[in-house]
Amino acid sequence: MRTDPWTGRTACALQKALRLSNELFAEHLGIGVRTVASWHQKPDLTPKSEMQQLLDTAYERASATVRARFAELLDQSPAVPAADAETDDDAREAAELRLAGDPHIAVALEWLDGHAGWEAGTSRRKVAAALANVDVRGLRDRGARRGGVSQADVTRALRDYYGSAENGYGRYSAKFGNEQTATTTILTREDWLDLGAPLLTVADALKLDQAPSGTTASLNDQALHAAIQRLAETLELGTKLVNMPLYRLRTASAGEDGIAGTVGIAPFVHYALTMDLLEGELLDALATGAGPGRLPLREHYLPDLDAVTRLESRLCAGGVLALCAIARPAGLHGEADYLILIQQRSGNVVNANRQLAVIPKGFHQPAADLRADTRLGGTLLREMEEELFGRDDVDNTLGDQRVADPMHPSRQSEPMRWLLERPLGERLRMECTGFGLNLVSGNYEFPSLIVIEDEEFWLRFGGQIEANWETSNLRRYSTLDTDLLAELLADVAWSNEGLFAVLQGFRRLAELGGHRVKLPPVEWELT
Repeated sequence: MRTDPWTGRTACALQKALRLSNELFAEHLGIGVRTVASWHQKPDLTPKSEMQQLLDTAYERASATVRARFAELLDQSPAVPAADAETDDDAREAAELRLAGDPHIAVALEWLDGHAGWEAGTSRRKVAAALANVDVRGLRDRGARRGGVSQADVTRALRDYYGSAENGYGRYSAKFGNEQTATTTILTREDWLDLGAPLLTVADALKLDQAPSGTTASLNDQALHAAIQRLAETLELGTKLVNMPLYRLRTASAGEDGIAGTVGIAPFVHYALTMDLLEGELLDALATGAGPGRLPLREHYLPDLDAVTRLESRLCAGGVLALCAIARPAGLHGEADYLILIQQRSGNVVNANRQLAVIPKGFHQPAADLRADTRLGGTLLREMEEELFGRDDVDNTLGDQRVADPMHPSRQSEPMRWLLERPLGERLRMECTGFGLNLVSGNYEFPSLIVIEDEEFWLRFGGQIEANWETSNLRRYSTLDTDLLAELLADVAWSNEGLFAVLQGFRRLAELGGHRVKLPPVEWELT
């Protein structure tokens, strides 16, 4: 029997040991799913006494193998008593029950059966077998090895893999500060940069096109094996996988007139089980010293630069991310400036795991209206509500979307309502600063800039700004601290799209900021 009080961290460890999603763990305990989500967000939180009792009961009823797995997750690692240890068949049966109880995993299994041409239930049996044999300690070791691969390592490897870009394309890089250089894997063009396109206006003009794309997911034996392993590891590690619709980019143009093009709809599981596997494959190759020479998934899905740019012939999911600058009056921090917010991503997110990024950052996807939600600015407003202003009801990873209009004024947070009381451009400025294709996974990226111009916002709401579960650490910088900002740009922990967004954001903010900014100068080039 456990005697230590439960915390958010230990409760989440029990959830992982039981191999339950947030929804099923909440049902197992008889509590709300948002309570479970709060334990992920605040690992040091001590649940109330009634929750302590429910967790005690769940632990006491757990099998010896679950308790051993729980202890291993807490690095206690006791041996499993031989008399009580489950057989491989028992473990596989338990895994199949876990698979059957998670609706999002069930959709992924159905998708996999359909695209593999398998009889219904085949992928469930294959994933259950893989899940029963997942080595948790090995996954943690692999995560540590991947963490040792820098953004610069990835950039060099993909430069070697793809070779020189042609036809006006190039990889985005920039010089800043004292002749320091930042390089990325973002494939872009001169006319796709320094856009300054105001969002939620006629310049924000992606349109929905639901005509059949003529392409389906192509899965060879290696791709199928990787997809099965991905699902097993997702369950074991408790990574959030929620099958919400994503916008897939079909055509795109960017320039002086703004952003235009068309998007279709794809299920998130399509992305998670195909294109999203490319980054892990590359990191493993670099971490083990194998290099980028043999990457079977990349060779299958994204073999050359021509495949990268042919959007209609492949799945091109992606997102919108923004450098956020908040005006502050002179005070204890010094002269009037802008506050810059930078996040270190959580280990529980699918995209840019444990890397530095601007905030907000999110997949471009509809909230409720497939056609109206195609504008980039709508995604940024939702991400601000979720990632900065504490609204978990717009977070589709915490539960099903049942609200007709999540961004209706009556549902907005107080900070958002205040910002939108005036026309866009007065208190709140939002602009898209560029467009590019990320060679890591083929994603499209729309880096943007959010500027809160009115100092009163910081005085009213600065204390309410708090990152959500997707962030493990939130950093703040003054736009007058040139040296510290140059160090920030040189940090090796940046994600490629994050570095792209902050460099483009600095260039635009230097034009707009006046006396509030002393940013390190940034000059981009395509290589």
